[in-house]
Amino acid sequence: MAQLPILEFPDARLRTVAKPVAEVTDATRRIIDDMFETMYAAPGIGLAATQVNIHQQIIVMDLSEDKSEPQVFINPSITVQGEELDSYDEGCLSVPGFYESVERPKSIKVEAIDRNGSPFIIEPEGLLAVCIQHEIDHLNGKLFVDYLSNMKRQRIRKKLEKQQRG
Repeated sequence: MAQLPILEFPDARLRTVAKPVAEVTDATRRIIDDMFETMYAAPGIGLAATQVNIHQQIIVMDLSEDKSEPQVFINPSITVQGEELDSYDEGCLSVPGFYESVERPKSIKVEAIDRNGSPFIIEPEGLLAVCIQHEIDHLNGKLFVDYLSNMKRQRIRKKLEKQQRG
């Protein structure tokens, strides 16, 4: 396994739309393992392949305190199950040090494939639902800062560009 470099906003590669995974292979599972290692080391609770410059529809996630509940979502799709929204303070490994409130659908259904190539469906709630939506946004070239006002987004962009210049 290897830790992969995480792209940071405003890197244009974060805007790349990920391609579906045609077949889950050993190479796919190696990417998943590297993504978990990267996410845990960061530390984070979710990571989309786009964030590590791999433009395939792969998400890894683990919301547990002890790293005991790894979840994999390959080619995930969401169906919104109602009009009600929830607001959460979201952060992102690609936007380090910033947390902002984002509203997202409260009730969703997710269809995906696991690391063994088996399809599954879940209806997550709370933080898991938020995280899945956040990571799927990455696969679509979208970041949580896109939900913010232009002024807030530009302020974050300027601070991160300054940090990246060193």
